[in-house]
Amino acid sequence: MSNAETDAEALRCGALVDDDRPAGVPAVEVLSAREVPLGGPRALGVRRTLPQRARTLIGAWCFADHYGPHEVAVSGGMNMPPHPHTGLQTVSWLFSGEVEHRDTLGTHALIRPGEMNLMTGGHGIAHSEVSTPGTAVLHGVQLWVALPEEHRGTARDFQHYVPEPAQVDGAGIRVFLGSLAGRISPVRTFTPLLGAEIVLAPRATLTLAVDAAFEHGLLVDGGDIRLTGTVLRPAELGYVPRGADTLTMANETDAPARAVLIGGPPFGEEIVMWWNFVGRSHEDVVKAREDWEAASDRFGVIEDFPGGPLPAPALPNAVIMPRRNPPPR
Repeated sequence: MSNAETDAEALRCGALVDDDRPAGVPAVEVLSAREVPLGGPRALGVRRTLPQRARTLIGAWCFADHYGPHEVAVSGGMNMPPHPHTGLQTVSWLFSGEVEHRDTLGTHALIRPGEMNLMTGGHGIAHSEVSTPGTAVLHGVQLWVALPEEHRGTARDFQHYVPEPAQVDGAGIRVFLGSLAGRISPVRTFTPLLGAEIVLAPRATLTLAVDAAFEHGLLVDGGDIRLTGTVLRPAELGYVPRGADTLTMANETDAPARAVLIGGPPFGEEIVMWWNFVGRSHEDVVKAREDWEAASDRFGVIEDFPGGPLPAPALPNAVIMPRRNPPPR
């Protein structure tokens, strides 16, 4: 998916909310989403919770878009022409619908519910994403992971994984990255990561053992979920700092509630993220944009996509400064 936001000043702040948090349990920071159109005559609207001014990253997770459910007959679905990525991995996860993925490795794959596609755009890759003709409702998340400096120029790669669901205390869990609830994903990453879909039965409460060295984020898709004492509404992302060795989630509704749990150790590097590029300096993104506009071999070509590649937006009239998370409050 391509990022249509290029103005870092559009990022918004979150807020600490304690509610009924037990003593000794880290506070949950609630990050609200902002609506972002992905461009085109029938723009697909997404809800973006990362990055924002209050929080640039959760672990190495640097970008979180949540979209749908969109009726394709009304919204037009997803139709993203070939566009570039550098310095990151993209994680695609659907709740409903189907998306065709093509990239400059020669990959031609479908993204379906319960199946993860992870694409590595280190030095450079390009891909297209188009919802298939049979898709009536499109609903899912698109997540990005920043690559550490030593791996930022790594080669293109693509991995597909279908996690086996686990049933734990009234919850269905699919672990697509890292380990949780006795499930381990074999997918290769460049920093330790956690990624899982969790579906809580009505009024169910779930306590999961987690790595205390990780910080975590819970992105709620549907239902109201109380996370360690703080209620999260649909489209909100609850952030828990490192130090927690368990996370307790309670479904506050009489219907199933769904969320995506992400996590990882704090990412110690500053990043510059502009359009679809993650670098370390203004010059990194200027060079990546020049290479994309020049159709260099850095990104490759998808030959059979009708209409050509997505042009890069204009750079801002200012130096793009590196960002890292604010100090703990």
